[in-house]
Order: sequence, then C-alpha cells, then structure tokens
Amino acid sequence: MKDCAEEGVYYVRLLLTAPAPVVPPELSLKWSVPAVDVQGLWHPSVERSRGLVPDWWQGFSSRATSSAPVISLYGNRGNNVFTFACSDVLHPVELHAGLHEETSCFHCSVTVCAEPGPPVAHLEVVLRLDTRSHPYYEALRGVGEWWAGLPGCEPSPVPEAAREPMYSTWYSFHQQLEPEAVEAECCLAAAMGCKTVIVDDGWQTSDEARGYAYCGDWRVSVDKIPDLKAHVAGIHDLGMKFMLWYAVPFIGKHSEAWDRFKDKLLYVNEAMGAGVADPRYPEVREYLTGIYEQAVRDWDLDGFKLDFVDSFYAAKDSPPGKGAGQDTISVPEAVDKLLSGIISRLRRLKPDILIEFRQNYIGPLMRKYGNMFRAGDCPNDALQNRMKTIDIRLICGSTPAHADMLMWNPRETPAAAALQFINVLFSVPQISVRLDRLPQEHAALLFFWLSFWREHREVLLEGRLEPLHPELLYPLVIARTAQQWVIAAYQDTVIPLPGDLPDRVQVVNGTLLTRLVLELDRVSGPLDITVRDCQGTVTAEYTLNWNSGVYSLEVPAAGVITLQRVRGDRA
Repeated sequence: MKDCAEEGVYYVRLLLTAPAPVVPPELSLKWSVPAVDVQGLWHPSVERSRGLVPDWWQGFSSRATSSAPVISLYGNRGNNVFTFACSDVLHPVELHAGLHEETSCFHCSVTVCAEPGPPVAHLEVVLRLDTRSHPYYEALRGVGEWWAGLPGCEPSPVPEAAREPMYSTWYSFHQQLEPEAVEAECCLAAAMGCKTVIVDDGWQTSDEARGYAYCGDWRVSVDKIPDLKAHVAGIHDLGMKFMLWYAVPFIGKHSEAWDRFKDKLLYVNEAMGAGVADPRYPEVREYLTGIYEQAVRDWDLDGFKLDFVDSFYAAKDSPPGKGAGQDTISVPEAVDKLLSGIISRLRRLKPDILIEFRQNYIGPLMRKYGNMFRAGDCPNDALQNRMKTIDIRLICGSTPAHADMLMWNPRETPAAAALQFINVLFSVPQISVRLDRLPQEHAALLFFWLSFWREHREVLLEGRLEPLHPELLYPLVIARTAQQWVIAAYQDTVIPLPGDLPDRVQVVNGTLLTRLVLELDRVSGPLDITVRDCQGTVTAEYTLNWNSGVYSLEVPAAGVITLQRVRGDRA
C-alpha cells in the first residue's frame, strides 16, 4: 500500500508474513517515471559518472557497509524530479533507474533480499518516493532525516573533537613513523588549530611493503614506537587527542592470528596477503572487539580509524552459514553485531570515543557506529576531494564529513596549494603534509585557511548547504545562516546573491583567476569590501553602494572577498 505524509512524498510499504520462519525470496518492485526535465542521476557511490544510464545497464547496490539505498534524478536547474530510497539499510539492496529508449521513461526498480538471509516470519520494507520540485539537495536531506528516524538507525552523538581540524600521518609519513617526528609535527599542528592526530598504518609492523600480511595481531612495533603509551601521553600534553588506525577485517598470513582464524575467513585476498575474518563466528567478533577495548585501556586512546569495513561481505567462495560455531547465516547481521558490540564497549570506557569511517561505508546504519565520515582516498586531487566530501554531506545529516587528508607538492605556488584546502571548505579538514618542511609561504596559507575555517565553522558545517550543479561536480557551493553566507566558486561563473543580504558574506575564489563576478537582484545598500589573498593578507579595502546588476571584482587567485554591511552613521 502507499500513503502520503506530505504533498509529493509517498511511502510504499511492502509487508510479507508467513506462519513459520522462512528465507525471504528475492523481490523486485518496478515502476516507470517519464524522462521530463532530467539532467542527471545522483547516487552515493556514483563518483564522476553522473550521466543518465540506459535501462539495460547494471544498477547500483548498497548494504550496511557500502553506499546507501537512494537514487535521485534531478533537472536542469538542480531541481528534484524523482528521488527514491529504501528503508532496508542493512542487507544488500539493488537499485536502478535506467532510461528506456522506446518510451523515453526511466525504468526504476528496488530489489530486496538480494542475497539469502536468515528465516523470518515477518518482513517489512518501505520505499520513500519524493516527487516534489524542490532542490535536489533538499530531497536528499529529507531522505537522510527519514533514515535517521528509522528504528535501529539513531545516529551516534558527535563529540566536539570530530568537528575540529585534524592532523594525519598517512601522506606525511606513510609507514615510516617516528614518534619524535610525529610529536614535533603535532606541536606545529596544534599551534595551527588542529585538535586531534590520527596515526595511520605502520605503527603495528616494521614491514613497510604496504600490504596487510602482518595485520591481525595489532601489537605495536617497538622498532618504530618503543613506548606507545608515553607517545600518546606526549600528544595529550600538546592538547591534542590521539586516534589509531586499524584495518578491521584483515588477518594477515604472517600474523600469529592466522593459524587461529585461517578456517574462519570469508575469503582470502592474495594480493593483500590477508584474509577477511568471518564475523558470523562469535569468537571472531570477541577477538576483534577485545583488541580495541584493550588498546584504550593500555594506551589511553581517544578514538579509532576503523578501515576496510566494506571488505566484510560474502564472496562467491565464502563458506556458507550457518556453519559449526556460527550464530547467524547473514554476514550483514554479523557485521552489525560486531560494530554494535565494539561501539557499546568502547563508549563504556570513553563516552566521547571518536570513530572514523571512510567512503563508501558512510550509509545511514553506519551513522549508528561512527561519528565522522571521511572522503575516500584522493591524494593531491582537490576536485575529487570536493566531490567526495559534498557527496557525503548530502545524506550524512549531523555526522561530520571529513576531507581526505590534504597534501600537495612543496613546489606548488601558494595559490595552487591553497586550492587543496578551499575545495574542502564545507567539510572538516585533515592535514597531512610535513609541516616542518613546508615553505614559509605555504605555512602562512595553511595557517590562514585553518583560521578562516575555524572562524566560520558554524556556517560551513551547520548552515543550509546548497551544492549547485552536481552534473558539473559542484562548481558553486553555498552555505547559509541567517547572519552569514559563505560562497565558494570553483569555476569561472556568475555568483548569484539573491534576496536581502545578511550582515556578512564571504565569497571564496576557488580558482586561479583574478576576479569574481557577482550578480545582485536588488539594491544592497552600502557594503564594506575587504579583499584578501591566499595567505590572508589584505590587498584592498573599499565601500560600495550596489544596485541590482552584475559586478566584476578583482581578487587574488585563491583569495577571498568579505562583504560586510555598513552600520551606524556610516550607512
């Protein structure tokens, strides 16, 4: 049946019952939507391929630890045409919206029970259909709020530290970790406003081959960090929190855990030199949970970067469940038990424990476990980082979206280096360059943009987010509160300033051009204009009394223009 909670939003409820528990059959719901005013297709893992697809192409899949079950068809003005989402955020779901050439309609479908699950006597799945002609980002925000209200999907509280800039050791050190050097970097990072360090891969092994053959035991490599507890204490003395990286599923062939768990694996990845632990065994879940619990007790950690969670899935050659020693046949349900147990026990030790998850495991159920979602790896790729962070923000609600760690070549011009930061303005920045080796002009720009971000954090993270033109990978992004707007232009485009302006507008030049074009639709009154370059140096100050129309303003590459309403007797 279907019901309508508000005009243009419909819910289709599928209810299956049986007199005794049975394995639910694969079931597809299909319908058609006219291809009228459809410019592109958005999905959480669509990456750069945002064009329309034919109905004979393969659709998109989601499960708890990969993507999320939603598709949005949007129009030429960024308007929502048709957005649909599924309430089953745990099990594998197949979604499709493909153009049928003969009728110029989209053939849409949602397939549930896409892989065998445990027997049940009751199954309910709800589809949410949004046909309203409002901005596509509002349609997706509504989906995120709907998911957050589903039973069992209540998002984790967000510690304040998850909303503060962080320093990561990955791109700056990779696996060549030296505690003294890391502490020196953290001293510099703390002075710039970073509040947490994430020590990444390399602390657990002296092997630096970048594989995972030595993962699984999770004992600190004394060759690299002789005393991890003292190292953590040293970071705490700087006023920073300490997070540690773990590759959750991997049991490496060279680990001591291999012999214990080699017969309790979902599959083996020979290229990685490791197997993926099968969480359907309570023994496996207890082993992994105990590792993190003991790490907090022994080293006083403040959080974890729990990596590769999306590797938990049943491969073609995975052993069937429910085998001897397993307590469920469902891998998704076992992962839910694992992560729920980890978070529950860690919060008993530290209620404000920090948990980072990385794309693509940024779906609605993962908000129950994690309190920060990071963009997938895109080193030195500012555009990709912008696209990924905005994609996360569209459905993550109050869970902070973090940028992939920022890095750049020290020979870059300051403006080009600043673009790495400017492209992730609307997410929490993570810095991963060697601060002690930065050219002075790079250190100056980083200090400025971190200060800018912290000053305007409320509007950047909590304001109404308007990422325009998703088909062009968001060339213009706006965040608004009643008091302030922050606008970032990443291409040569006209920047609209509609309506009455707030007290302050920040217009960021996310290009290497030296002017921005603004369009007003009414008289603004007198405005104080301040122009800064990429290092924060003021290059111009003047007052303008604007009428409606188009204005071209000079601004340095990667600089920023502040429009401040004139008050008092100066008006």
